[in-house]
Amino acid sequence: MKLISWNVNGFRACLNKGFSEFFREADGDFVCLQETKMQPGQADFHPEDYYEYYNSAEKKGYSGTAIFARKALGEPLSVHYGMQGKHDDEGRLITLEYPDFYLVCCYVPNAQSELKRIDYRMEFEDDLRNYLLELNRTHPVIYCGDLNVAHEEIDLKNPKSNRGNAGFSDQERGKMTELLNAGFTDTFRYFYPDRTGIYSWWSYRFNARKNNAGWRIDYFIVSDSLQDRIRDSKILTDITGSDHCPVELDIEF
Repeated sequence: MKLISWNVNGFRACLNKGFSEFFREADGDFVCLQETKMQPGQADFHPEDYYEYYNSAEKKGYSGTAIFARKALGEPLSVHYGMQGKHDDEGRLITLEYPDFYLVCCYVPNAQSELKRIDYRMEFEDDLRNYLLELNRTHPVIYCGDLNVAHEEIDLKNPKSNRGNAGFSDQERGKMTELLNAGFTDTFRYFYPDRTGIYSWWSYRFNARKNNAGWRIDYFIVSDSLQDRIRDSKILTDITGSDHCPVELDIEF
């Protein structure tokens, strides 16, 4: 089973930059999107072999998530938007339940410049970890998305100059450590514990992508109980259309 996750930085804009071709060629069983920046019905994209699920922010043109799920796998047992009544206004979370797993697509809030939103970010992280642990009591979890944190120094090009900035603050990195220590696996690091120079996001400034001055902030994280089922975790750095590139998980069920 192949799963794709991509922060498209505006789905309608990405559709004009080759998304449809990528979607067709990637042939994913699930394609999870973040930062769709749209309301339901605003994107003219309806692949006939997939169910579509959107969670949009109340604020138009902001945040938002979506999942395309292959119909051949059957309808989900349940679909949930948001986090059990918390953090529901920004369209940041979609959960699909299947007999063998939960799939959670998430766009984690950015702490913003000077960490203006760090308190909310910490609250979100704690609530999310508890939510994932509760799901894990029923089925193992596949958790993916733009998690807006580079966990270790090898996850960004310039760790020294970015120490303490949004996405590389001690607080955010600590919450990722807490999540992994609670029984979850960063699938890319599971396969490639020491690989450097592979990133999923680059600033539009300073020719960052050309110079590969990037950050790895897009993840597939799974319950530890799924470790023996994962076959590969990839970062598709050659795919353009956003300031992020897609990430991929290959797993057997």
